[in-house]
Amino acid sequence: MRVLIVGGSGFVGTALTKELDARQHDVTVLARSPDKADLPAGVETVSGDVTDYESIDGAFAEQDAVVNLVALSPLFQPSGPGHEEIHLGGTKHVVRACEERGVQKLVQMSALDADSNGQTAYIRAKGNAEQVVRDSSLDWVLVRPSVVFGDGGEFLSFTKVLTTPYVTGLPGGGKTRFQPVWVGDLAPILADCVQDESHIGETVELGGPEVLTLADVAKLAYRAEGKSVVILPIPMPLAGIGLRLAGPIPFIPMGADQYRSLKFDNTVAENDVQSFDRDPSDLRTLAEYLGIEESSSRGTAGDETPRTA
Repeated sequence: MRVLIVGGSGFVGTALTKELDARQHDVTVLARSPDKADLPAGVETVSGDVTDYESIDGAFAEQDAVVNLVALSPLFQPSGPGHEEIHLGGTKHVVRACEERGVQKLVQMSALDADSNGQTAYIRAKGNAEQVVRDSSLDWVLVRPSVVFGDGGEFLSFTKVLTTPYVTGLPGGGKTRFQPVWVGDLAPILADCVQDESHIGETVELGGPEVLTLADVAKLAYRAEGKSVVILPIPMPLAGIGLRLAGPIPFIPMGADQYRSLKFDNTVAENDVQSFDRDPSDLRTLAEYLGIEESSSRGTAGDETPRTA
């Protein structure tokens, strides 16, 4: 297949590019600066910006499928274009280019709890973008993962920016729950969505093998460095006031929107990894990735070398 990955130079994009290339597909990566990415030899690259339709539409010609991975992180405050411009506006341009260039299939990376009436700008923009995809004439698959971790990911770095070793405070004591999924487990599932016709018209929700609180994640991250941490709870109303006041400050990682995101969990009710012939227990845990828990013999793809946070 000829596959165009929009945002293919990013964290998830590079993993998916390598997976599809290993499966002998003809892959093209579209990104603002694709030449800076660590991509396999032979993968074509095209420069373009999803907010500028004229810069991207030519790359869609003669493609069999498109994967749209372009996204702003929900963890940090955006310093440039916002969620509506990137997620909604960018998706409108991707869908238009698919339809005008005759692309049949679109795999769209969304987010858990995507909802046009959601509690955060990120969730609302993702929900509106999903509706654009559903209303299109394309064969589509919507993929909603929980937070994704791995080399180059932001989840662990965000947690460490938000905390300090030994003693730290977290809003609500860090009780917000996540179901982190390793990028090395996510990429093959995305590739299956590209290849497999059985998931067309589905909204797929994916989580990792375990549910962890933000406090759990902080403890694991520092344990990987040989350090401990005691979590002190910051009352949510007090944290909300502080984060709203800190919102305009560029070097503060969280603002009001990030505070609101900590008020609801990021977990799946039913883990759709099973519809891809994978058992949740076979997926890589965060502790395994950090090298502080012995990996099982399940043989997941990717580098099994112990890591540090």
